[in-house]
Amino acid sequence: MNVLISNTSEKPIYQQLFEQISAQILKGELESGYCLPPIRQAALELGVSVITVKKAWEELERSGLINTVTGKGCFVAEFSSEEMLRIRNDMILKQMANDTLYYKSFGLTLDEVMELLKKIY
Repeated sequence: MNVLISNTSEKPIYQQLFEQISAQILKGELESGYCLPPIRQAALELGVSVITVKKAWEELERSGLINTVTGKGCFVAEFSSEEMLRIRNDMILKQMANDTLYYKSFGLTLDEVMELLKKIY
């Protein structure tokens, strides 16, 4: 598990943890059965609060990406490639919906957003 925390990001730290770990799971970098570090250990290594890591782990579990086994730890869930694709697409669509609201707040049309995206890619 490789995570980089940015204290200058607008995203809360738990969200940064969730996004980076979920991406590693969905890209196959963290395989089914991989045991995440205990919450206290992860908090110490990352220099963040236990509550922050706990919140990220809870979000990973709610998303179906990890399973918690009481007294043993948190493990990357087993899922088929179809399930992995569905989870990935659900997460992407959720982010796109949030991004769309942001763009609409500036009064941008879809065509204007597409033109801006072409500048990036």
